[in-house]
Amino acid sequence: MDASGNSLPSAASDGVKRKVCYFYDPEVGNYYYGQGHPMKPHRIRMTHALLAHYGLLQHMQVHKPFPARDKDLCRFHADDYVSFLRSITPETQQDHLRQLKRFNVGEDCPVFDGLYSYCQTYAGGSVGGAVKLNHDSCDIAVNWAGGLHHAKKCEASGFCYVNDIVLAILELLKQHERVLYVDIDIHHGDGVEEAFYTTDRVMTVSFHKFGDYFPGTGDVRDIGYGKGKYYALNVPLDDGIDDESYHFLFKPLVGKVMEVFKPGAVVLQCGADSLSGDRLGCFNLSIKGHAECVRYMRSFNVPLLLVGGGGYTIRNVARCWCYETGVALGIEVDDKMPQHEYYEYFGPDYTLHVAPSNMENKNSHHLLEEVRSKLLENLSKLQHAPSVQFQERPPDYDLGEADEDHDDGDERWDPDSDMDIDVERELRPGKVKKEVVEPQLNDLEDQRSSGEQLRGSDTAVAETCLKALDICSQQVDEDNVKAEQNIVTDSARETDLKC
Repeated sequence: MDASGNSLPSAASDGVKRKVCYFYDPEVGNYYYGQGHPMKPHRIRMTHALLAHYGLLQHMQVHKPFPARDKDLCRFHADDYVSFLRSITPETQQDHLRQLKRFNVGEDCPVFDGLYSYCQTYAGGSVGGAVKLNHDSCDIAVNWAGGLHHAKKCEASGFCYVNDIVLAILELLKQHERVLYVDIDIHHGDGVEEAFYTTDRVMTVSFHKFGDYFPGTGDVRDIGYGKGKYYALNVPLDDGIDDESYHFLFKPLVGKVMEVFKPGAVVLQCGADSLSGDRLGCFNLSIKGHAECVRYMRSFNVPLLLVGGGGYTIRNVARCWCYETGVALGIEVDDKMPQHEYYEYFGPDYTLHVAPSNMENKNSHHLLEEVRSKLLENLSKLQHAPSVQFQERPPDYDLGEADEDHDDGDERWDPDSDMDIDVERELRPGKVKKEVVEPQLNDLEDQRSSGEQLRGSDTAVAETCLKALDICSQQVDEDNVKAEQNIVTDSARETDLKC
């Protein structure tokens, strides 16, 4: 047994190189949800610093994401919700209490400086990754700032405002008949499942804690509806699941899904709150156990988009996503951590891997067998991969004109670029508040409880998204994207992109 507390093989052991595109905005780590809030975008900056000092950036194409525009977000989200996100500020929120309640913005999903820019940035990275995959510019695209899987068409939920995953899948559907979504966050991927609950073009598979736990959805009996029946797969788990138990389910189930669904592309949400020792989590996965999911999905050699998600012990989040970037590249990174600007976060061992705890695994083998058998039975009812009659392919999401702030998509990382490590910079007043305090390491009570809601509008949301899936018959502006287009008003938004 190795130092990580498990006997899994090296997660990058196949050694086969893949062409990887990596999306990162140096400003993303400056966004701040507020004092005491467990979601800390600073973890993205810590991850990036590790990638730089481990020398992984030089093996990838590094891109600064172009911010998603209003009309891009409205391919899934309601335009009045997008307009609200664009206009609300900490100074004006008290004048909009009714809208705050309507859109579920307040406690779990607070208003903070630069909120809309933050949404544009993380959504732009995921959709940009989908575009790169559609153009065969890479085999794997990575956006650790994305993965905010709880956001709904008309409301924020579970620290998530815009559902970048749904937007990325809609982009992938322009090129691929079928897209598979796999979610290894400890929380059920409810927002993505709801969006595609009645279609057979997207299959959603979620491994999550179930039972008196946010968001309360994801029962094994939730299987999809109408054309989407059996195209939603939910794997409910209990506290303390370890690597061996997790992969007793993950590999046979996902392997069968790949066999019968035959996706043209895969989106893997790599929420790191399923790791052992997470502030809000209760699983017991090692980093290698978590990364084994990435390695397994990579082994199918299907276009793969990796996004982040939950993860609230931020030093372990950075460890995990750094290691998983190495897995994507087929590079095994050293356990000994290099010196870097956040080195002190990782004491006293200063290693990449941490041992799981000795917590009780409440997932009995008998229970796991029952779940696996039930879900394999459901998968047996998928006779063959569904076919889709294609119409004229719609224009791609516009990534904007290349400029000095955006890397050339055909060039590798420039070692002289300031993208390697995030240097201190003077921020524009009023845009973002920089978080400079190291997060407390004490466990906090899960602050999501106040936002818990069961699925009550699946059908409505899914029907709306199915209209978006018919995007082949819609047209998209191909104007060159300029910075000022990020603040397009509702009146200028094109009606044919509304959900």
